[in-house]
Amino acid sequence: MMVRSAEVLPVGVSQIAVTGCKAGQLQTRQDFVAQEVPVALVFNGISHAVMMASPADLEDFALGFGLTEGLLASPQELYGTEQREVAEGIELHLEVSSACEWRLKERRRTLAGRTGCGLCGTDSLSQVRRALSPVPPFQVSAEDVIKAEASLRDWQHIQQLTGATHAAAWVDSKGQILRVREDIGRHNALDKLIGDLVRHKVSPSNGFLCITSRASFEMVQKAVVFGAGVLVAVSAPTALAIEVAQASNLALAGYVRGGNLVAYSFPERFGLVAV
Repeated sequence: MMVRSAEVLPVGVSQIAVTGCKAGQLQTRQDFVAQEVPVALVFNGISHAVMMASPADLEDFALGFGLTEGLLASPQELYGTEQREVAEGIELHLEVSSACEWRLKERRRTLAGRTGCGLCGTDSLSQVRRALSPVPPFQVSAEDVIKAEASLRDWQHIQQLTGATHAAAWVDSKGQILRVREDIGRHNALDKLIGDLVRHKVSPSNGFLCITSRASFEMVQKAVVFGAGVLVAVSAPTALAIEVAQASNLALAGYVRGGNLVAYSFPERFGLVAV
């Protein structure tokens, strides 16, 4: 295995010496591992959330998290982001509007999260399932969804090195992957991607979301908040995720792998119409 120079490793990857056993033979070699860093999101000086995350694309993460968690009503409410390295990890300081600060104080949430935790610390059931506006319908063929999933690994550079990260991809109607974000947490990867798409003014009506994890309720809710009409996942959805997708007009597919998929809502939008 070629040993990479530390200078050219992707952000979020470390190189270490490991000892293992392969085919009964002891081996000592260099290996790559994903970094896991506590990232604190601080809104106008108010510490709101600490998430375990990969230390890359954190400005995208801050914007995407703020929007999908309902703290930012629009990207215009985020005036600036400053990243500060501290002894315990990374602080993301967000300068936000007074309306966002009021919203934050009202909610009084603390998301001291384990890896990829989406709802830790939510202190009210009403904060879990929010009122969502239905998304516009989007049509994509099952074949193009399968094509996108089959090519996604080629975009997962950190996963290829470490085997420890999730990815979220933005795909056009022909199954061509356009943008990808990776993170040790599946929610974080999707928040980073949504932040990137919003920052670059990508219209939700021009493509669909593909994720390398299960399609849990939170992932569906984040997709709907963004405005995507289709969410496809490598693994299964949950019952609540399907319920929210149906109520929000979101076409949801799971088990997208190995040339197969299962549509859990609006199968006709994947071209799956029984004859």
